[in-house]
Amino acid sequence: MTGSEIRKKFLEYFKERDHAVVASSSLIPKEDPTLLFTNAGMVQFKSLFLGQEKRDYTRAVTSQKCVRAGGKHNDLENVGFTARHHTFFEMLGNFSFGDYFKDEAIAWGWEFLTDVMGLPEDRMWVSIFRDDDETFEIWNKKVGVPAERIVRMGEKDNFWMMGNTGPCGPCSEIYYDFGEDAGCGRPECNLECDCGRYVEIWNLVFTQYDRDESGALTPLPSPNIDTGMGLERLAAIMQSVESNYDCDLFRDIILHIEGVSGKKYKDNEEDDISIRVIADHCRAITFLISDGVLPSNEGRGYVLRRILRRAARHGKLLGLDRSFLHDMVPVVIKGMKDYYPELLDKESYVRKVVINEEQRFMETLDAGLRILNDEIESLKKREKDVIPGGIVFKLYDTFGFPTDLTGDAARERGMSLDMEGFEKSMEAQRKKARESWRGSGEEEVADIYRALSVGGISTLFTGHEGNTKTSSKIVAILKDDKGVDSLSEGDKGEIFVDKTPFYGEVGGQVGDVGVIEGEGALFDVWDTQKPLDDLFTHIGKLKEGQIKVGDTVVMKVDVETRRAVEANHSGTHVLQSALKNVLGDHVKQSGSLVNSERLRFDLTHFARIEDEEMERVERLANEYIRRNEPVDTKVLSYEDAMKTGATAVFDEKYGNTVRVVRMGDFSMELCGGTHVLRTGDIGFLKVVHESAVAAGVRRIEAVTGREAVQYVEKMEKALKDSALLVRTSPLDLSERIGKFLIRQKEFEREIEALKGKLAVKDSSDILDKIKEIKGVKMLASMVDVPDVRTLRDFGDKVRDRISSGVVLLGSRVGDKAMLLCMVTKDLTGRYNAGKIVGEIAPVVGGSGGGRPDMAQAGGSKPEKLEEALGRMEEILLRG
Repeated sequence: MTGSEIRKKFLEYFKERDHAVVASSSLIPKEDPTLLFTNAGMVQFKSLFLGQEKRDYTRAVTSQKCVRAGGKHNDLENVGFTARHHTFFEMLGNFSFGDYFKDEAIAWGWEFLTDVMGLPEDRMWVSIFRDDDETFEIWNKKVGVPAERIVRMGEKDNFWMMGNTGPCGPCSEIYYDFGEDAGCGRPECNLECDCGRYVEIWNLVFTQYDRDESGALTPLPSPNIDTGMGLERLAAIMQSVESNYDCDLFRDIILHIEGVSGKKYKDNEEDDISIRVIADHCRAITFLISDGVLPSNEGRGYVLRRILRRAARHGKLLGLDRSFLHDMVPVVIKGMKDYYPELLDKESYVRKVVINEEQRFMETLDAGLRILNDEIESLKKREKDVIPGGIVFKLYDTFGFPTDLTGDAARERGMSLDMEGFEKSMEAQRKKARESWRGSGEEEVADIYRALSVGGISTLFTGHEGNTKTSSKIVAILKDDKGVDSLSEGDKGEIFVDKTPFYGEVGGQVGDVGVIEGEGALFDVWDTQKPLDDLFTHIGKLKEGQIKVGDTVVMKVDVETRRAVEANHSGTHVLQSALKNVLGDHVKQSGSLVNSERLRFDLTHFARIEDEEMERVERLANEYIRRNEPVDTKVLSYEDAMKTGATAVFDEKYGNTVRVVRMGDFSMELCGGTHVLRTGDIGFLKVVHESAVAAGVRRIEAVTGREAVQYVEKMEKALKDSALLVRTSPLDLSERIGKFLIRQKEFEREIEALKGKLAVKDSSDILDKIKEIKGVKMLASMVDVPDVRTLRDFGDKVRDRISSGVVLLGSRVGDKAMLLCMVTKDLTGRYNAGKIVGEIAPVVGGSGGGRPDMAQAGGSKPEKLEEALGRMEEILLRG
C-alpha cells in the first residue's frame, strides 16, 4: 500500500464516520505568533480547542503538512542519522470538538490499523497515562488488548499540555513492534527503548482538563479529541521496511539522488546519511517556499536557509560540485501533486528561489570548507578537539555557514564546537532588524537576469544630482520572462538600456516611474528594479507604437514623484542625525523604506522614544532642513570613505567605490540613492508614528514636503471639529476635555455610592433567606447585579451582616453565570471557599477558585444557577 493510498484510506475512513475532510493548512501558522511553523495537525484547530471559534462541524480529519526544524520542536540535527526523524512530514489526524471522546477515538484508531490497514494485533502495544484507569478499561475490556500490552507511562510521555495553563489531558499511544531482530536484544527492552524495535504509530490525546496557574485540573465541560499519526511511519510499517526512507514516499527522490551523484544508497553509511539528509530536506524546501517562506537571515527564512544549505553541503559530500537541489523540486512535486495540486503552479517559482540560494552558497562554500578543514587539521596536530567560537562565527558571518552545518562537519571529524565563544562573538556584532517591507528575505535574482549580465548587458546610471532625462539605446527586451526583439502596442514587458536616469529599487528606496519615448512609441514605466549591481530593468507597458532592441529612446523620469522620493530619502539622513543627537550615538539604521508618500526608518534603540524626545528630534530635524545646507556627494574608495567617518549601514554590501552624501556639518553617510540638492528642498518633516518592531529596534514613520503639510492640515481639521463638539477653541480643547473627565469621575463616584446604598438595602432583605446547617449560618441566593465588581461589593455587605457563616451568591451577568462564595474568618478551618466554588462551578459550565475566605467562578450556563446554589446545603451537610 503506497503512502498516497494510506492517506486516501485514512481520510475516507473518517469521512464515513461523519468527519469533515479539512484541507491541510499552510506551514506558516495563521494568527499564532508562538510558532515558527505548523508542527502538528491540531494547529489550525487551536481556536476550536480553546473555545474561541465555532465552525459548521464538530468532527474533522486532515492530512497536515508539518515542519519541525526550529523552536521547541526541532529535529533538524537528527535528520539523516536516524530512520524516522524528518524536518518535513505529514500528520494524519482525526479531531473531535466536544463531540465524541475516548471510546470512539480508541475504537476507531484500533479498527483502522487492524481492519483497514491489516496490521496484526499481536504486533501492537499501547501506552497510557499512569493514572488513566478509564483509558485502560477501554483498551482492555472493550477493545480487547491484553493487560500486559498496555504500558503506563508518566506525564512526560503521556500527558499533553497546550501550555503551562489551559487545555490539557492524558494521551494514549499505539506502538508497532518490529520484532526482536529489529531491537537491541536486551531483556529489559520496552516501549521506552530507543533502539527502534517499538515504533510509535499514533498518538491519541484526550483533552479533558483545564489547568490553572496552581496546577489544579478542572474537567472541561466539552472534552476534545486530538490525534496524530505520521504518514511516513505508517507507510514504512505497511511496506515492511524498517526505515521511513525506504518507503515509497522517498523512493523516487532517493533514486534521483543516486542518479545525479553516482552513489548507491546502502552501499556506504556515510553516503547514506547524506542521501537521507537531501531526501528529507528537499521536501521541506519545496513546501516551505511554496507556502511563502524565502531564504533570509532571520525567523522562518533563516530556518529555510539552514535547511537548504545543509542539503547543499551534503551534496558536496556526495561529490556534487554544482547546483542540484532545484532539479529535485519537480521530483518532490511529482510524488505529492495528487494531494497538493497547488504545487504544480509554483514549481517554476520554487526552482528559481532554490537555484539562486544554491548559487549564493556555492560561491562561498569552497572557501569556507577550506578554512574549516585547515582549522581542524591544525587543531588535531595540537591534539585539540574543540573548534574555537571565533572560527565558528567567521564561517557563519562571512561564508553563510549555519552553526549546525559546521557542527555536522566537525562531528564527522570527531570535533565539537565552542558555542559559548560563538555566542560572545554574536553578541559583539550589532544585530540588524531586517527590512520587513521586503517580505521574507532578500530578493532572489532570476536566471534570466544573470544570463543577460553574462551576455554583456549592463546599464550606466545617470540619475544622480537631480538628472531625470537621458537619451539612451535599448539593449534588451523581456516579455513573459523571455528575451524578445520587440514589443507591440499593449504589450507588457521589461526594457534594458545602456544608460538610464531611472533609479532601480535598492537600499530601501523604491524604483522610479516615468516614460520611455521612441520614434512614435511610448512605454509607460511602472517600476524600475536593479536585479544586479550593473543591470536596471524598466517594467511597464507599451502604450503606443512599437519598440525594438537597438532603438534610440529618451528616458524621462516622473519628476514630481522623483522629487518627493528624494525629499523622503534625504529626510531619513536628516532624521538619523537628529536621532543621534537626541538619543545618543548608539542609534544605527536597521532598515528603511523610502517612497513618494512617506519614509520609514528603523533604528537600534533600547527603549520607547518618549514624546518629549520625539518632539526634540522633530524640532532639530526641521532646524537642519531650514538651514538649507547644500547636499554634496563624493565618490571615494570604500577605504577612503570609511576614513572620513561617514556612517555605513551594518550588513550592507558595498563595492570598491562608494558615494558619500554630506549635508552641512551634521550628516555624512554612505548612500547610493538619489537626494535633494539642498536640505531646504525637503520642505518640512513630520513624524506620524513610532513603534517597536523587534527587541532593541524601533520604527519611525514620517512624511515630508507636501505630504507633511497635508498631514498637518488633516490634524488641524480634526482638532477644530473636536473643539466644535465641546464648544471651545482648538487651543482650549485639552483643558475642556480634562474638565469633562473630572465631571465623569464625579458621576461614577455618585453611581457607586448609590449602588452601595442599594446593596445595603438588598442585603438586609436577603437575610431572610438564611438557613442554619449543623450550627452554621448558610445563605445561598440569586441576586440581580450588573457586574462582577458589584457582586463582590454585595457579598462583602452580606458577610459583614451575618457575622459568622457561609455565603454563596449567584448572578446572571449578560449570557454568563457568576458565582461568589464567602466564608467568615472563624469558619475557614471547616469550610474553604475555593474548594466549594471548585466543586459547584462545573454545574454552570465553568471553573473558578480563590482564597479560603473568598472565591468566585464564571460559567457558560446561567440557566443552571439555581441548581448550583442548591448544592451548597449538600456540601455543608457533608462537612
